[in-house]
Amino acid sequence: MSDYLDVSSLDEAGTAALRRLITSLADTKRLMGIRYSDWLLGAPSIETGIAASSMAQDEWGHARLLYSMLKELGDDPVPVEHDRDGSEYANLGALDEPFPDWAATVAAMVVVDGAISVALDAFARGRFEPAASRCPKMLAEEEFHVSLGAAWYGRLADSSSATATSLLRGATERMLPPVLAWLGASDEAARTLVAAGVTDEGPAQVAAYRDRLRDLVARVGIDIDAVDAEAEWDAGRGRGPGRPGQDAVERARGDLNRALFVE
Repeated sequence: MSDYLDVSSLDEAGTAALRRLITSLADTKRLMGIRYSDWLLGAPSIETGIAASSMAQDEWGHARLLYSMLKELGDDPVPVEHDRDGSEYANLGALDEPFPDWAATVAAMVVVDGAISVALDAFARGRFEPAASRCPKMLAEEEFHVSLGAAWYGRLADSSSATATSLLRGATERMLPPVLAWLGASDEAARTLVAAGVTDEGPAQVAAYRDRLRDLVARVGIDIDAVDAEAEWDAGRGRGPGRPGQDAVERARGDLNRALFVE
C-alpha cells in the first residue's frame, strides 16, 4: 500500500487513539509472554515446555516492536515499557491473572492469542506504515501458536478425562467475554482509527474471530455466536475493568534487572 497515513495529520484525538491501539497490543503481548513463561517447567512434557519458551520469546519480541512504534507519535517507548503502574496497563483483561492450570493455558492459546492475531491482521492491512511493514512477520510467527493451541485444545476436548474437558470449557467461557469486548470496541477512539484507515471496524474483527474459533470451541459445547462481550469498558485504556497483578507488572517492567537496562 502506497497511501500510508501521515501521522502528523492526526489531531489530538486521533493521535491518542493510535497510541491506545499500539499500547494495548504491546501490553497484551508482553503479558501473554509472561503467562506462557509461567509454563516453561510446568507444561505436560519437556517438548511442550520448550514450545512455551519459544512462544514467550515471540511475544516479548513482538511487544518490543510494537512499543517502538510509539516513536512515530513522538513518544519515548522506554518509560511506557518500564515505568508505568499496573493501573495504566492496557492489556486484554483475560491476562490479568496467571493461568491456574494447563487447560487454561491451552484455552488462552486459542482464545486470547487468536484474538491478538485477528487484531494484528487488521492493523497490518491498515494505513499505518510501521504496522504494515512489521506485523506480517509477527503474524507468520503466530502461526506456530495457532497450530499448537488447536492441537492441544482438540486433545483436551476429546480427552477421556471429564476434569480436563470441564476445565477447558470453563477457561474458554471466562476468557471469551473480555476478548470479544476488546476486539469489538466501537467507542470514539476505535471509530477514529477506522475512519483513518488504520484498522478494521470492531464488528468486522469480531466476525472474523468467531469464524476462526467456532468449530474448535464447539468441541467443548460452546456456541461462540451465543457468547456476549463483557459489558464494562475503560475507554481510556481500551480494555475492560481491572488491572494485571503486581507480580506480572513488576516482571513486565523488568524491575529486578532495572540497574542493568541497556537500550
